[in-house]
Amino acid sequence: MIELRPFESLGAANHGWLDAHHHFSFANYHDPARVHWGALRVWNDDRIAPGTGFPTHPHSDMEIITYVRTGAITHRDSMGNEGRTEAGDVQVMSAGNGVRHSEYNLENEDTTLFQIWIIPDTRGGEPSWGARQFPKDARAGAFVPLASGVANDNDALKIRADARVLGATIRAGESVTYTPRSADRHLYLVPATGKIRIDEVEAKARDGIAITQMAEVTITALEDSEVVLVDAA
Repeated sequence: MIELRPFESLGAANHGWLDAHHHFSFANYHDPARVHWGALRVWNDDRIAPGTGFPTHPHSDMEIITYVRTGAITHRDSMGNEGRTEAGDVQVMSAGNGVRHSEYNLENEDTTLFQIWIIPDTRGGEPSWGARQFPKDARAGAFVPLASGVANDNDALKIRADARVLGATIRAGESVTYTPRSADRHLYLVPATGKIRIDEVEAKARDGIAITQMAEVTITALEDSEVVLVDAA
């Protein structure tokens, strides 16, 4: 099964400082057909204006992955962590039994990012945060795990879920094939840039594609593309 979810069909909320588009039900946007995709609960496409951001607020029992597309985001939390994550890099916060954090764009330009929430395998536990650089050249023509709860994804940021967040850059005319561990996995793919095709389905930048019941998935770039993929139970 391959279901295209065009960017224009997503939930949307423009707060001025924040222009948000929701692949799944979130805040005041509710679509009973788009509440979650397996353990994938949230995929928000956010634009944050310079000098603004999300003030300190709480979370618990969620794996929160931030993929920065342009600009940078500055994180602070109640564990004493502080860090700045730039375009192409990733941060992960395991909310565990509770954490408070803020996320601000302290740059002189818009910051755009994907905010991805995955339901953890078990509730509770100590919260944690981490960030890593993932050079785009290192994921040219192949999917690289960025955040993962799967054994042997040793270079990925760790999450507490049977899931992986992967990234790849694909040149126009080239293809990349991804093989999930089983056909019943829930895959969700979004091109950050470019245009791609999976079988007969074409997707432009910021469209979503929900995939399941496929033993392997081949993504062909119709334009130079940067893609992000979640593989969840």
